[in-house]
Amino acid sequence: MAETENSLNNPIRIAIVEDDKTVREGLQMLLNGSPGFSCVAVFGSGEDALAGLPDISPDVVLMDINLPGINGIECILKLKEKNLPILFIMLTVFEDTDAIFRSLSAGACGYLLKHTPPVKLLEAIQDVQRGGSPMSGEIARKVVQSFQHPALKDTGTGNLTKREEEILGYLAQGYFYKEVAESLCISVETVRTHIRNIYEKLQVRTRTEAVLKYLKK
Repeated sequence: MAETENSLNNPIRIAIVEDDKTVREGLQMLLNGSPGFSCVAVFGSGEDALAGLPDISPDVVLMDINLPGINGIECILKLKEKNLPILFIMLTVFEDTDAIFRSLSAGACGYLLKHTPPVKLLEAIQDVQRGGSPMSGEIARKVVQSFQHPALKDTGTGNLTKREEEILGYLAQGYFYKEVAESLCISVETVRTHIRNIYEKLQVRTRTEAVLKYLKK
C-alpha cells in the first residue's frame, strides 16, 4: 500500500522521442492515463530531443531508433556525453541484431518492439527504474540465436560460479529479476545478491554491461 501511494505521489517521469505522430500520441495517452507514470515531454526528432531533454531531465526516455536526421542511437550517444541521469529504452519496429547491440553499447537500458503490449511496456519502464534491462521476447530470442556460443572462459567470465553463470544467462534472455527467481526457485533478494557479485567479478556497473560481456565472443 505504501509503495503504491509513493508511486502515485512520485510518478516515473518519462519523455518520448518518436517521429510518428500517431505512435507518439498513443504512448503519451498510455503514460498519462496510468497511475505511477507521467509523460513530461514529447519530441518528434533527435535534434529537438537534444535541445530539450537536458533541461527537463526525465527519469526514462522512450527512444525511437529510426528518427529523421539524428537517429536514436546517435541521440543517446550525444545525451550520454552530457552525463545526464537518464535511462533510455529503445522502442522500435526493428529486430536487427546489430542495431540491438549498438543501442545497448550506446547506453540504452532496454530494447522493446513497438507492438509490445501496454502492460508489458509499463512493466519494462518500472524494471529499468529498478536496474533491469528489459527486452521484448522476440528481441531476446534474436540475441540468444545470434550468440549460441558465449564462450564464458574466453570473455573473462570464467571466475563466475555455476549459479552466477545461470543467472547471467537468464538476464541475457531478457528475464526480469522476479522471473529469474521463480525459474530458479530462489528469492528476488538472492538474485540481487548474485547479481551484485557478478558485477564485482566482471568489473561492470550495470546489467547491460554484464550481458554484453557475457554475449561477446
